[in-house]
Amino acid sequence: MIRVQENTSLKPYNTFGIDVKTKYFCEIRSDDELQELIATDLFKNEKKLILGGGSNVLFTRNFDGLLILNSIQGIEIVEETEEKITLKASSGERWHSLVMNCVKHNWGGIENLSLIPGTVGAAPMQNIGAYGVEVSEVITKVEAIELTTGEIKMFTREECKFGYRESIFKNTAKEKYFISSVTLTLCKKNYHINISYGAISDILKQMNVSQPTIQSVSEAVIKIRTEKLPDTTTLGNAGSFFKNPEIGEKLFEKIKSEYPVIPHYTAANQQVKVPAGWLIEQCGWKGKKFDRIGVHATQALVLVNYGDANGEEIFQLAMKIIQSVREKFSITLTPEVNIF
Repeated sequence: MIRVQENTSLKPYNTFGIDVKTKYFCEIRSDDELQELIATDLFKNEKKLILGGGSNVLFTRNFDGLLILNSIQGIEIVEETEEKITLKASSGERWHSLVMNCVKHNWGGIENLSLIPGTVGAAPMQNIGAYGVEVSEVITKVEAIELTTGEIKMFTREECKFGYRESIFKNTAKEKYFISSVTLTLCKKNYHINISYGAISDILKQMNVSQPTIQSVSEAVIKIRTEKLPDTTTLGNAGSFFKNPEIGEKLFEKIKSEYPVIPHYTAANQQVKVPAGWLIEQCGWKGKKFDRIGVHATQALVLVNYGDANGEEIFQLAMKIIQSVREKFSITLTPEVNIF
């Protein structure tokens, strides 16, 4: 039986620790409970927001509608061969817990995505990625429930229309579906170990690892993220606030002429990906603190809530950063965090 609460604080449910309230709040622990909620007049009449781990949102005001907290749990093996294994993970599962389970069993494909906060359901929506790997590479299917009808729809990888931090669920299908589970296929042998991106290879050398494994890559990623990113349980933040921009070769060469050591990576369609954190740092924002908010001292991509800041304060800081990067580099940063 579903239980709907009124005037509920969302401070425990967002990693920025912003104390806003939602008009209605309902926690869902199964697909059946969601179906029960969909049948109510409350669901049909109110604006809706689905929340998982709350690690990719910034609330700038109270939410005047129904907030649905996704707590659907479960992981099952769908198919297994000598070389591959296919798993179906419920959308309310913690992403890092799923990764650790796979690393423990030596199933390869998502070890580079260790310690990314949030839930499984957010993974395809954002097409989460880190250190040269995107989750779209291993997703085979996404199961979703249409919010207007309650009908179940299966999306293939192609139908998800994955892009850089993008998917159909952030565009044409935005707010139309509740992702209930994600199916992914991982390797059991003949692994493709990816250590070419970021500092993974350097960390592995520090760890005296000459032959990288799934476990050692995961450990290296966790070490990097732990050292560079603040713990959301002790300091309010949402991880990387901005996407890494992709720019044309002409603009890149212009910037490189002035900054020869600019870090960069080749992207699709003759584009060049430049780390947003580097751009922000060049504009002097890294480590800056403004009363209750600021930019983290070791990772300029991370905006932090040092106290009881409100979301509008953090949003305004983000806008100032965007403006300064645009003025200095002619690049417009795009928030990766969803702003409400």
